[in-house]
Amino acid sequence: MTTHRGPRAALAAATTLVALTACSALGTGDAATPDATGGTSGGTVTLVTHESFGLSDGLLEKFEQDSGLTVQVVQQADAGALVNQLVLTKDAPLGDLVYGIDNAFASRALDEGVVVPADVTAPAAADAQTYAVPGDDDGALTAIDLSDVCLNVDSTWFADKGVTPPTTLESLLDPAYRDLVVVPDPVTSSPGLAFLLATVGAFGEDGWAGYWAGLRDNGLKVADGWSDAYYTDFSGAGGDGPRPVVLSYASSPPVTVPEGGDTPRTAALLDTCFRQVEYAGVLAGAKNPEGAAQLLDFLLSDDVQADIPGSMYMYPVSSSVDLPDDWARWAPLAEKPFEVAPADIAEHREEWLSTWSDTVIG
Repeated sequence: MTTHRGPRAALAAATTLVALTACSALGTGDAATPDATGGTSGGTVTLVTHESFGLSDGLLEKFEQDSGLTVQVVQQADAGALVNQLVLTKDAPLGDLVYGIDNAFASRALDEGVVVPADVTAPAAADAQTYAVPGDDDGALTAIDLSDVCLNVDSTWFADKGVTPPTTLESLLDPAYRDLVVVPDPVTSSPGLAFLLATVGAFGEDGWAGYWAGLRDNGLKVADGWSDAYYTDFSGAGGDGPRPVVLSYASSPPVTVPEGGDTPRTAALLDTCFRQVEYAGVLAGAKNPEGAAQLLDFLLSDDVQADIPGSMYMYPVSSSVDLPDDWARWAPLAEKPFEVAPADIAEHREEWLSTWSDTVIG
């Protein structure tokens, strides 16, 4: 799908991305050897992930030191591109563990058999079960983090113009908001696809396309990807864009607190959200499945789960870690995000994208 730098990676630009050398398309993971304690030592484990993956300095290095493994990372553009590549290469997998398959594509990954069950021992595994993919009875995918894809508004712009900001999906059809909204293309952006799913959940099979026709007629702009929408067209990311309503995340507002201030310039509209859950799983045919299982446990460790908000701008699945103070105040999750059953997404995703293109792009 999208080829731009991921939205969460861009939001966390101040965080140093974990170092990442791409491996051969055939994978280069060496099998780890058992040590005297029954664990593993030595060898390489390859993590296949999206471009928004990143952890704070030292975390991955500590895992390598503790486990005796060397971690290599192969990055794809985003969740859609990631799953596509996993399907295309499932007979010669790109690595050992995948992280970043989201709930819009989880059913495809399971149906194609690109992941296999693993023994997850981290305490947060119990919390991860809350977000298990329906029908994944063997636990081939394990939830790692989540967030809500929502419309964001530039509160400062609306205050300066003396205009009341929108609050719901329906309100965006009001002529008062003509030419004010920009969203990324759902064909080329995973947040864009999540927003399309939000409208399916909100208006149903018979109503969502008509809603998009209304947005189109009210001056909707469609950007190629999230970064174009947020940093070029949106007014709240730096003050230069012309449109004060953009699709982003519920966790985006804390990033817009101005230097020396304590209040974000932007706000998320929590009645417009679709919940995005990201999963990890051991790849079928992995050269180092034992190392992959260790790396999966590492992603559910307290250290990584506590790091996820600051490094990847997602909520951890673990209930035992404390969120940053500004998240509690400025980045709450939606109480009732719109939902679409994974089986319906799997069955209709391509059909919905085609209908969206015909309706909005023409």
